[in-house]
Amino acid sequence: MTFSLFRQKLSTTITGGAIIIAVFTIISKFIGLLRDRLIASSFGAGDTTDVYFASFRLPDLIFNTLVLGALASAFIPVFISVWSKNKTQAWRVANSIFNLILIILGALALVFFALAPVIVPFIVPGFTPEKQKATTELTRIMLFSILFFGASNVISSILNSFKRFVAFSLAPIMYNLGIIFGIVALVPRFGIWGLGLGVVFGSILHLAVQIPSAISSGFSWRPQLALKEPGVKKIALLMLPRTFGLAVNQINYIVITVIASTLIIGSVSVFQYAQNLMSFPIGIFAISLAIASFPYFSESAAKGDIKTFVRQFSLTLRRILYLILPMSIFVLLLRAQIVRLVLGAGRFDWAATVMTLETLGFFSFSLFAQALIPLLARSFYAFQDTKTPVIVSLISILVNIFGGLYLSKFMGVAGLALAFSIASIINVILLFVILRIKLDFLDEKKIIFSLFKISLLSMIAGGAVQITKHLVAPLVNMQTFVGVLIQFASASIIGVAIYISLTLLCKCEEVNVLKKLKI
Repeated sequence: MTFSLFRQKLSTTITGGAIIIAVFTIISKFIGLLRDRLIASSFGAGDTTDVYFASFRLPDLIFNTLVLGALASAFIPVFISVWSKNKTQAWRVANSIFNLILIILGALALVFFALAPVIVPFIVPGFTPEKQKATTELTRIMLFSILFFGASNVISSILNSFKRFVAFSLAPIMYNLGIIFGIVALVPRFGIWGLGLGVVFGSILHLAVQIPSAISSGFSWRPQLALKEPGVKKIALLMLPRTFGLAVNQINYIVITVIASTLIIGSVSVFQYAQNLMSFPIGIFAISLAIASFPYFSESAAKGDIKTFVRQFSLTLRRILYLILPMSIFVLLLRAQIVRLVLGAGRFDWAATVMTLETLGFFSFSLFAQALIPLLARSFYAFQDTKTPVIVSLISILVNIFGGLYLSKFMGVAGLALAFSIASIINVILLFVILRIKLDFLDEKKIIFSLFKISLLSMIAGGAVQITKHLVAPLVNMQTFVGVLIQFASASIIGVAIYISLTLLCKCEEVNVLKKLKI
């Protein structure tokens, strides 16, 4: 394959787009692991990190509810539809949404800035007054970031509509670099406030890196606010149910923070550390494929080409399963090594390590479900149905909240992770069943057969990981970073090699994800 043909396939296929996103996501996730290691080694899992992670709750409530997910799910299908008919009108819609988002986020940021001293104590009732005051002050700093993230995500949606994934994929890398700059350069001077300033700086970089690509795509900012524009109205209407669903989801995280704040010191931090580790394979393998597939899903849905949609959906879902199922087992078996390698330094002590690896273990049970939810949700969004995922999400969130309240009583923070996993599995089952009913056919026989085969091969590979882990342990010093790394690397390499060999031997169709580079 020539370089020009390879580049063409990268920009014109779901797999190609996913590879672009995945490559940059891998870089971003590794930088994210470095970020977490720096935080853990500097502050451990205690009062300071509890304050830091809790300070994200209010900014996330605003941003994630109004922009992240809600905007992209509504903007991309409508923008693509309008663009196919009238390009000038499409840019008018884009500018109107851009300006509207900034106005709304700016107003909400001011309101929550003023009310933070009143709201924060309800989010972290288990914190001491001193920790609540510090959380309030750090929350106020982080609120500035939502303006830049809001603008950045409108630009991201435009770039995704044109299937331009490079600048979009660079943005999270720049965000993490901004936080690392805060840890390294600002924390020594400003203390914990340097972490908040790093988040704001990262959000500025998140926007700045995408602007050149947006301009080259034809975007030019205009002071437009065409609220009566049909496309703007359509996006707003489609965003409403998704916004409600995301608001409920953020309330879910707030409830988790409320519960965790009443547990032993460090519980808020441990939950976040474990969730960040869990998001590593999801971001690389699942989110990249889901994001790359969305424009293609939207095009097929807009044309009424259900056959093509189902074919794309089935193959993408099976590829996610092929990549994520063995990863779920590997994470479960190697959770202690992962936590020790990524976080086990400086002030991150053994007690925090044990809490985090137990929590990560319960998260790993639902890794497959958390990986499939973004794809299934986008399948509904492609048909401009934002209500169904919201209803399903609401059901799973209720399960998560009540499960967390019950399980945390005798399991601590690990109980919150188990409740999260149970809710995620319920979520993915309901979404798949409803989509099957909606379309009458999802190529489910092939999906179920692949699921069974991949699960069996993953368990065999997992057995190899477990055996290798125990064989290597006596040969190295497990009290050192190098010893743990050798054990982890040996078990991982053997597990991956056996899994790939078995899938090639069994002629799994999904193994051709890189070989064919086409959909």
